[in-house]
Amino acid sequence: MKKSLFLITMILASSSWAAEDVVRYANEGSSLPISTAVEVNGLLFHSGVIPSPADSAAERGTAAFWGNTEAQADSVLSKIQASLQAKGLDMADIVKLNVSLVGDPANDNRMDFSGFMSAYTRYFGEASGGALPARAVVQVAGLVAPGMMVEIEAIAAR
Repeated sequence: MKKSLFLITMILASSSWAAEDVVRYANEGSSLPISTAVEVNGLLFHSGVIPSPADSAAERGTAAFWGNTEAQADSVLSKIQASLQAKGLDMADIVKLNVSLVGDPANDNRMDFSGFMSAYTRYFGEASGGALPARAVVQVAGLVAPGMMVEIEAIAAR
């Protein structure tokens, strides 16, 4: 993670760019004071994406409301795909993913890596034609809402 940030910082510092070369994509439909993504010199830094509820009729914060790790990862990756497509990019343009997984109570409070990988390989498996991103997957103590177990940041290159 530190090496990735260092490399990105060095790339940005060594290139000449002006404020007009920075494109900030609004976080439409949200009151949060962040951009959905920021693009600099053809590199798109996508903010962390969280899942949509699997069943909004279920009690908030429950596994039924959010779904399991696989369902949440699929929701997040689908949202990233749609966001990239709206910006003229696709999943093959992703060069780096940072994945945060919360421990699953049904998995002895350890991250459900296999559940994540089941969703991940639908987007980056054989169909990707080898356009695989660099990636980090870490377990975190929690995310923004109880029961939420997946958040993913992406960096894509034009």
